[in-house]
Amino acid sequence: MIEVPTAAVDLAKRFEGFHRVPKADPQRRAHPYICPAGYWTIGYGRLCKPDHPPISEEEGETFLRQDLRTALVATLRHCPVLATEPEDRLAAIVDFTFNLGGGRLQTSTLRRRVNERDWEAAARELRRWVYGGGRVLPGLVARRSAETTLLLSPNPTASDSNQPNQDSSA
Repeated sequence: MIEVPTAAVDLAKRFEGFHRVPKADPQRRAHPYICPAGYWTIGYGRLCKPDHPPISEEEGETFLRQDLRTALVATLRHCPVLATEPEDRLAAIVDFTFNLGGGRLQTSTLRRRVNERDWEAAARELRRWVYGGGRVLPGLVARRSAETTLLLSPNPTASDSNQPNQDSSA
C-alpha cells in the first residue's frame, strides 16, 4: 500500500495549522471554528459540528492521518496514473483532495489533465481552485501555488536516479 507522501502531510500542516487554541487553555486544546469557506472545522482542517468537543493536538494528528489516508485513497482511485509518478506529484494532488474532497477531484478538469499526464495544464487547473465563500482567498492562492510547485518540480523517481548519465560530452 502506498503511504501518504510526507510532502502532503507538510502541506496540510502548513496550510491548516492546529487552529483555535485559546491562550488560556493549559491543555492546548483546539475548539471548533468556521473556516474562511464557511464550514465548521477543528484541529488540522477536519470538518465537524459546531458543538464538537475541544481536541488535543494528539487527537488532531490522529484525525489528520485519517483524513490524509482518505484523501490518498480517493486521489489514487480518480487519478491512478499518480501511483507511478514521482511522490511530489502525488503529494500535490493528495493535498488538493484533502482540502476540497474526493468529489471535487472526481468531477474536475484537473483530474482529466492529471490522467493525461499534462502537467502544465494540470497546474493551470490547480490555480483555478482559489475561491471560498464566493471570493478569492489568499490562503488558497498560496496553497495552490505550493501544490503547483510540487506538481511541476517533482523529485526524481528511484528509477530515474538509477539511469546512467546521458551526457555525451564526457
